[in-house]
Amino acid sequence: MILGLFPELSAAGGVQRAGRLTAAVLASFAGGRGERCVFLSLNDQAGTTPLRVGSQEIVFTGFSRSKKRFLSAALRAAFKGPSLAIAFHPYLAPVLAAVKICAQRTRTITFAHGVEVWTPLAPLRQWSLRRSDLVLAPSADTVLRLTAQQGIPEQRVRKLAWSLGPEFNPDVTSWAAPCMPFAFPHGRIVLTVGRWDAAEAYKGIDHLIMALPSLLDDVPDVHLVAIGHGSDLPRLVQLVHQCGVVGRVHFHSFLYPEELWSAYDFCDVFALPSRGEGFGLVFLEAMAHAKPVIGGAHGGTPEVVEDGVNGYLVQHGDVGQLVDRLRRLLTNQSLRCEMGTRGRERVLKYFTFDRFSGEFKALLQTLLAS
Repeated sequence: MILGLFPELSAAGGVQRAGRLTAAVLASFAGGRGERCVFLSLNDQAGTTPLRVGSQEIVFTGFSRSKKRFLSAALRAAFKGPSLAIAFHPYLAPVLAAVKICAQRTRTITFAHGVEVWTPLAPLRQWSLRRSDLVLAPSADTVLRLTAQQGIPEQRVRKLAWSLGPEFNPDVTSWAAPCMPFAFPHGRIVLTVGRWDAAEAYKGIDHLIMALPSLLDDVPDVHLVAIGHGSDLPRLVQLVHQCGVVGRVHFHSFLYPEELWSAYDFCDVFALPSRGEGFGLVFLEAMAHAKPVIGGAHGGTPEVVEDGVNGYLVQHGDVGQLVDRLRRLLTNQSLRCEMGTRGRERVLKYFTFDRFSGEFKALLQTLLAS
C-alpha cells in the first residue's frame, strides 16, 4: 500500500493542482507494482470522493479539517505497513513522523512548496521534516532554503519541478477558445490568477492595480482581469477606487476550467509580480497558451520565467518597473508574439506531465530500492 497525506485536493490553487498531479502519478506507480493507494485529505469535505485527473480517476477521503480524525486514519493505515508514505506539505510532517514510528520500514517523502519553508519551522514540524527519508521541492531556490533554514542534509533533498496536467496536449498548436469568457472586457487585457488572502498580499495584485493609471495614456483600452478570491478582496476593491480605475479592474471569484482556459486565450499579458512563489503553476498555464508573462524576480519564479526571453522579471514593489514592462508588452504585438512563442516552447521542453511523471517515478523507484 502507498499512503498519501494531503492538505487539500479538490479546491483551486497551485498546491491543490500539484497535489492532484502527484496523486495521479502515485496511483499509476502503485498500479504498476500491484499495490493500492490510500489518499487522505485534511481539509476536503468529509467522506470518500472520486476525482478525475486527465483520463485517470483517483479516490480520496476527506476529513473536513478534523485533525484528530485525520491523524487517527493515518495511524490506522500505518499499522497496515505501507511501503511508502508521503506528506504533501511540511505542516503534515508530524503526522508522517507518527506513521514512521508505527511502521518503521515505511519509506517517507515530504513535499515542500515555497514560502512556508523560507523561515525556520516550529520545532516539532522541523524535527518531523528532518525525519523524512526524502524531501522534494519544485525549485532550486526552495531546495537551498530547505538546507539553510530547516537543516535538511543536501543528500536528502531533491528538486522536482511541477508541470502542466495530463490534459495538456503538446501536439495541439493552440488552445484557442471558441468564444470570449463571460463578462470579459474588450481591449488589451492583463490577466492575473491567484488567491487574494490577506496573508498572501505578497502576490502583488495591488501593484498591478497601482500601475494602471500610468498605463492609460499609452494604452487607453487597458483592463486588468483578476481571477481568484480571498479575505484581501475588500482592500483591493478600495484600492481600485483610490487609484481611480473603477471599470478597469474586473474581479472574478470563480471560473470553470474551460472559462479559465478562455481567459488565458483572450488576455494579452499574464502578470503575477509576487515575491513569495516557490514555483508558479499559473505561469506554465499562461505560457502554454503562448502568452508573455511577468513575474517577481524572487523565489522559484526565475526558474520558470526567463527575463527578456519569455517575459519579464520585476522587483516586488517597484511599480515603476512594472509599468515599464507592461507598457513594452501592451504596445508591441510582435514582442508579445515572440515571447509567447518562446514560452510555449519552454513548456513543451521542460514542463510536460510526461516529464514530471517520469522523474517522480524514477525517484520513487530509487527510494524504495535503497
